[in-house]
Amino acid sequence: MDKQLLDILACPRPGCKTKLRYSQERMELICPGERLAYPIRDGIPALQIEDAREMVPEEDVPPA
Repeated sequence: MDKQLLDILACPRPGCKTKLRYSQERMELICPGERLAYPIRDGIPALQIEDAREMVPEEDVPPA
């Protein structure tokens, strides 16, 4: 994931706008506040709320 792109991406959920974290092992962008995981498909982040999955409580959020 391009570091410059990652630096400007934020959670698209209304009212959130938390900086997203990259999970290389799952190829997802994670919103730690909402505990949502947005997929990366063919190198392109899918940042539509309907594409996100809710993280299960046992899943760790990647460090900032």
